Amino acid sequence: MSRFLLLALGLILAAPAWAQWPDRTIRIVVPFAAGGPADIYARVLAAHLKDPLGQSVVVENRPGAGAIVGTDAVAKSPADGYTLLMMSNTHTVNETLVANKPYQLMRDFVPVAPVNESELLLVVHPSVPVASLKDLLAHVKANPGKLNYASSGIGTPYHMAGELFKAMAGLDIVHVPHRGSSGARADVLAGHQHMMFDAITTMAPNVQAGTLKGLATTAKARSQILPNVPTADEAGVPGYEATIWLGVMAPTGTPKPAVDRLNREIGKIIARSDVKSDWSKQGAAGMVMTPDAFDRYLRADIEKWAKLIRSANIKPE
Repeated sequence: MSRFLLLALGLILAAPAWAQWPDRTIRIVVPFAAGGPADIYARVLAAHLKDPLGQSVVVENRPGAGAIVGTDAVAKSPADGYTLLMMSNTHTVNETLVANKPYQLMRDFVPVAPVNESELLLVVHPSVPVASLKDLLAHVKANPGKLNYASSGIGTPYHMAGELFKAMAGLDIVHVPHRGSSGARADVLAGHQHMMFDAITTMAPNVQAGTLKGLATTAKARSQILPNVPTADEAGVPGYEATIWLGVMAPTGTPKPAVDRLNREIGKIIARSDVKSDWSKQGAAGMVMTPDAFDRYLRADIEKWAKLIRSANIKPE
């Protein structure tokens, strides 16, 4: 019997089994702490996937080691469509930043679907004598190495947004990493650090209250939350973009029918008007791509941060 006939026979025999998928609970592993963006949006997906899939979808938080603990657990799970990973650009940064990981993202996982992206906001303490991003660029260049910016830790999206800003604008600003976002925010609000890239929903109230100055947002288009604040691209750093995005992956070997079905159902959730409205209020916009397009997106993002990590000589903690 030819290889073609054997393959065709295998597909025919497998079809009845996959026609019944899913027939039990699906698990979305979030390798970050409960209450963060990945956790919140994973629970939105889980709630809306239940009806179209006809099975319960549960969220399991497995944080640790910069998302490596939970990610490795999914990599070692059966590739049967019942265990999924909620991932972010922390994962694409880690591909270069963390050389000794027990997995490789594009080897051990298959892309399922992107979920959304959220813009950041560059804020500065009122003591910094600037009123715009162009003012800040001029001030930093006149005072190299004298200003600093806070982040929630090395390799986090807030840190990488700052390093990309420094690299693209040719600036000398000192990075001050913290163990978490709350400490970084507190230090910027108190004036112990000069500036920070942070989630726009978190920092917008401080900008509106005048306790911090918002100089630029980081997406391609202006934010609906702070529409009067320009993007970094239009305000002085052409081409700058650094968002926090989320996506879903599955262990390599997960059958294509499961991947394609999940991709379609996640796309339908993102297209819902109520979901769009809720996410917009949180500074997030849905992302819809085929698994192949998401694969290309991930590889491009890995390369984007790899170049920055190498050129800036960024080392893990």
